[in-house]
Amino acid sequence: MKKVLIAAAALACSFGASAYADGTVTGIVGGAATGAIVGGPVGAAVGGVVGGITGAAIDPPPREVVTYVQQAPAPEQPVVIQQPVAVGRELPADVVVTPVPENPHYGYVVMGQQRVIVEPHSHKVVQIIQ
Repeated sequence: MKKVLIAAAALACSFGASAYADGTVTGIVGGAATGAIVGGPVGAAVGGVVGGITGAAIDPPPREVVTYVQQAPAPEQPVVIQQPVAVGRELPADVVVTPVPENPHYGYVVMGQQRVIVEPHSHKVVQIIQ
């Protein structure tokens, strides 16, 4: 069991120098913690690897995009979605995404008190702002 935890820790450290460091390390740590709760040491190792892959897949948006979305006026009609919204999940195709003018790679949706940054072409959630 100790070997599995040591291997997971070594894997986590090896991602630290990569270009995907922020998202990957966050994914590894979150995945390992969740895996440890559910499956003990083996779950921690598996969760760390899966979390690292997921974290590398979704990079956080640039600070300028987050600031714009936080300060932009809310659309007149807030969006209501019946499914859970989470980073990495896609919003329904009929949801209208408001583009970020200075960065066309991002758009946003306002749902109640949440502002959700999404990729306009895929409707994939990139970040949720409370």
